[in-house]
Amino acid sequence: MTALAVRGLTHAYGGVPVLRAVDLSVSPGEVVAVVGPSGAGKTTLFRCLTQLVRADAGTLELFGTDLQQAQGKSLRLARRDLGLVFQSYNLVRRLTAMQNVLVGRLADVPAWRVLLRRFPAADEALAAACLDQVGLLPYAHTRADRLSGGQQQRVAIARVLASRARVVLADEPVASLDPASAASVLTALRSLATDHGKAVVCSLHQVDLVAGFADRVVGLRDGRVVLDVPVSQFDPAAASALYARAG
Repeated sequence: MTALAVRGLTHAYGGVPVLRAVDLSVSPGEVVAVVGPSGAGKTTLFRCLTQLVRADAGTLELFGTDLQQAQGKSLRLARRDLGLVFQSYNLVRRLTAMQNVLVGRLADVPAWRVLLRRFPAADEALAAACLDQVGLLPYAHTRADRLSGGQQQRVAIARVLASRARVVLADEPVASLDPASAASVLTALRSLATDHGKAVVCSLHQVDLVAGFADRVVGLRDGRVVLDVPVSQFDPAAASALYARAG
């Protein structure tokens, strides 16, 4: 089964091509790392995957539903299978770690519960379990703005777990973190696939972080896929040299 299938995805800004017929697929339980230099098209690809931007051409299927064509209720239901992890964490800084994770239940509980922060006991137990799985249960009642960057990113991952999304898109999730924090975040993302069967697509600028994290590596350059190999065939040194010559 394919969780996410992208075929011929093409997009331009102001007539300048940014994505050029990109193909990408990921299966449940698989981690795909998308690597490439600045300007390669990684950010635009993720904006198209999350439907923040509609691609000019191509198909984007999520468990068989083409998000490019879906509208209304069909699109809303399909999007529930997408969990997002941002570089900037996207937490509500004044809320606790637990409250931020509970926001992941927004699609499944009435809006008034979210506004009043009154969640069913089952959801609170789920949020606690998700924090425990990323090693942050002791910080459940700590405000997000009092957590380190790595801890905040792991809260964001716990929020995705609570949402029960089946595909996780992580856009440069460790770009601003120190090496130790980056390792803990990537371990948590790896666990989403290994322990929970989620399909994970993660963009990384640092090619040296791919080994031990991803199952497959997709390389972008000038908006094109120039590499798509199992991680066992990926040579970070060669890839770095290739991307250094790009542009």
